[in-house]
Amino acid sequence: MTRPLRVAIAGLGTVGGGVANVLLTRGAELAERAGRPLECIMVSARERTKKRAADVSSIAWADDVVSLAKSDADVVVELIGGEDGPARALVQSSLEAGKHVVTANKALLAYHGAQLAALAEERGVALRFEAAAAGGIPIVRALRESLIAYGIGAVRGILNGTCNFILTQMEASGRPFAEVLAEAQALGYAEADPTLDIGGGDTAHKLALLASLAFGIKPDLSNMTIQGIAHITPEDIAFAREFGCRIKLLGIARQTPHGIDQRVQPAMVKLGTPLADIEGAFNVVVADAGEAGPFFFEGRGAGEAPTASAVVADLVDIARGAVGPTFGRPARNLKSGNPAPANSRRSAFYLRFDVLDVPGVLAEIASRLAEGGVSIESMIQRGRAPGEPVAIVMVTHECSETGVAGALKVIVRSDKVLGDPCMIPMEAG
Repeated sequence: MTRPLRVAIAGLGTVGGGVANVLLTRGAELAERAGRPLECIMVSARERTKKRAADVSSIAWADDVVSLAKSDADVVVELIGGEDGPARALVQSSLEAGKHVVTANKALLAYHGAQLAALAEERGVALRFEAAAAGGIPIVRALRESLIAYGIGAVRGILNGTCNFILTQMEASGRPFAEVLAEAQALGYAEADPTLDIGGGDTAHKLALLASLAFGIKPDLSNMTIQGIAHITPEDIAFAREFGCRIKLLGIARQTPHGIDQRVQPAMVKLGTPLADIEGAFNVVVADAGEAGPFFFEGRGAGEAPTASAVVADLVDIARGAVGPTFGRPARNLKSGNPAPANSRRSAFYLRFDVLDVPGVLAEIASRLAEGGVSIESMIQRGRAPGEPVAIVMVTHECSETGVAGALKVIVRSDKVLGDPCMIPMEAG
């Protein structure tokens, strides 16, 4: 029989326990798929006695996680997390030792992916990360291997299930952001410190990897615009419905004549489209593959089974002998991002102003927008008692983002405008 592929797992949390359980309970089927057995020979985690999804009592234990790089394993599975620290040390040491690496660590690769990919190629081993970008959705493999004939023009998607759950629940219940966030934390959808999710950072890490695969660039966070969802109100969500839209937190990477535009931001998406219709903690990715057309990938973006499934798929590929460049192209050929300048961005925009309901306020806002080259397509205004605050909501025609932003800076100085206006771009679904 062909020699087993020996696997060491670092991290036995939700995903690591799931991977170990699959290797221990579905060995025969995996061997048939891989052409050789997959054998878990060593594990490591912070707590040895903790109850886990898999019984690892018969597997060798390493107290020092980085020591897995010196084990007899052929592949090290890194499921610790974090952009530096033990995770980076383990991955780098494993690659230097000539071991394949499978990881679900999007932060590590977003910051150090190009360097680690070069090291893997230098040592002739695989660095695989299907589980890092969208859980169980096979988008990494699709961008790296399948959708290559005509190139990729854009990758867009809902890449964070926590944010999608929150926005879905805000729409369904009319409750404010803070209240729904607390519910998401109670249900386990959001971390105790949810900053990385709700601030857009988690989506940004994943988008950096997808953009690298799509466009042959180094993962790049420095030239990415990142905005979260904490400022979205139930009123914005209700107004979006009136315009036939939903608000979604999107990661968008797009080739433009001016360079590559990468951004994470809430966007208005038309109802009845794939990006608008995805609900709850699910993810969806839309890849524009040129003449081959758009491709839609939908599924669970997190959780034990979907993410473990992606990790095991990478292990099976390695068992079959798949090595190849980490990002689909040799690391030495990955280019810098050539970011599109901010003043090249154009879109229609949703704008909400909280104003005093006094004569002349609408004319003042419209005049300032016109001075910035912004014209209004449609508008909603509901009156209240004179002198009380009221919302003026509008959707613009397509215009320059910098033109809108410049006009808002002037408008917010008016004594008739209360607080900062809300500005959300419109995005095709």
